[in-house]
Amino acid sequence: MALSAHDAFAAGRRRGRARRGRRAALSEINVTPLVDVMLVLLIIFMISAPLLTVGVPLQLPKTEASAVQDQAEPLTVSVRASGQVFLNETPVAFAALSPALRQAAGESYAKPIYVRADGRAPYALVAQVMASLSASGFSTIDLITDTGGPSSGAAARASEKDAGAAPGAP
Repeated sequence: MALSAHDAFAAGRRRGRARRGRRAALSEINVTPLVDVMLVLLIIFMISAPLLTVGVPLQLPKTEASAVQDQAEPLTVSVRASGQVFLNETPVAFAALSPALRQAAGESYAKPIYVRADGRAPYALVAQVMASLSASGFSTIDLITDTGGPSSGAAARASEKDAGAAPGAP
């Protein structure tokens, strides 16, 4: 069987050999370095995000309430179990709390104030701090707690009704 010079298979082989000698331009983007950089940035943000919270360590009581969605930058008053009071991260004497808050808030008494109190802090002290804030003219005072715990016992009463037990029965 004879092959002609115009044979399709022979012509394809000749072109293939000619292309091997020179390199064609690469038209694809290598995304591997981009993915590597993005993964490193993701890890950095995952590690650093929990470190950006308020610096006074407390054990907040747990409640059923959901998180507050607020866009304004609030002032934070923290009460430790020992009775020590902080304005943001600065220790403040209880007597100097009201003037320090007025100075920090400036002209705006509508600025939100978050009260973070340790669950072991004396109730009387937390009540006195909140009363002092209210008497100073601030109207938006929020008590901050951890979510996921019991508060009013509503979930316990609902489960008792489902089980058919009398309320308050063990």
